[in-house]
Amino acid sequence: MDRETKLSGFAFIVLLIGIGLAALFIVLFAELADEMLEQELGLFDAVIIQLLGVIGSSGMDMFMFIITELGSVWFLVLMSIGVLWILAVRMQDKWGVLFFFVAIGGGSLLTILLKHLFSRERPGINEAIDAVGYSFPSGHSMGSLIFYGFLMYLVIRTQQKPWLQWVSVFGLGLLIVLIGISRIYLGAHFPSDVLAGYIAGTIWLVLSLIALEWIQWQQRSPVPPVEALRKVLAPVYRAVLNKF
Repeated sequence: MDRETKLSGFAFIVLLIGIGLAALFIVLFAELADEMLEQELGLFDAVIIQLLGVIGSSGMDMFMFIITELGSVWFLVLMSIGVLWILAVRMQDKWGVLFFFVAIGGGSLLTILLKHLFSRERPGINEAIDAVGYSFPSGHSMGSLIFYGFLMYLVIRTQQKPWLQWVSVFGLGLLIVLIGISRIYLGAHFPSDVLAGYIAGTIWLVLSLIALEWIQWQQRSPVPPVEALRKVLAPVYRAVLNKF
C-alpha cells in the first residue's frame, strides 16, 4: 500500500472520529437540555454559583468584566475581521474564509435559535455585560468556543513551531474557560447555560471543521476517500477472517 493511500485512509478515519464526537456531544446537549426543562439542574447551578461567590471582590469584578468582554459580540466581530484578512490576503485560503463564515455566522444563528427554543430566563438582567434576552445556552460561551477554537485549528493547521502551538492552544483554551466562568461570576448565566454553550459550540465547530477538511482533502489528495478507506481496512478485514 502506497504512502498516499495510507495517509488518505488515516485522514478518513479521523473524519469519522470527528463525526462520532459531534454525535456524542449532540446526545450530551439533549440530555442537559432535558434536565434543564425538567428543572433538575438547580443543585448543580447553586453549588457552582456559591463556590464562585467565595472569590468575590472589587478587583475580581473588574477582572471578570474584562474577560467577559473578550467573548462579547463587538470584540469577536472585530477579531473576525482580522482573521478573515489573514485567511483571504495572507493565506489566500478561500475555503478557510468560507467555513470561517459558516462557523461564526452559523454558530450565531444557532445560538439565537436555541435561546428562543428553550426560552430560559437569566439569573439577572444587566445590559452592561450583555446580559439581556434568554439564557440557555450562553452565547458568550458558545461564540468564544467556536471563534477561539477555530483559531486553535488555524495555529495547528499552519504547522507553527511546536512550542507556539502548545502555548497558543493552552492560552486560547484557558481564555474560553475563563469567559464561561466570568458569565457565571457576573450573574449573567447559570452554570448549566455555560456548559450548554460549550457543548453546542463544540458540535458546530467540529462539524464546520470536518466539512472544511473534507473539501480540502478532496482537492489535495489524488486518492478518492472511499477507495483509500477500503485499501486501509482491507488488510484488517482479511486478518480477522483468517483468524476465525
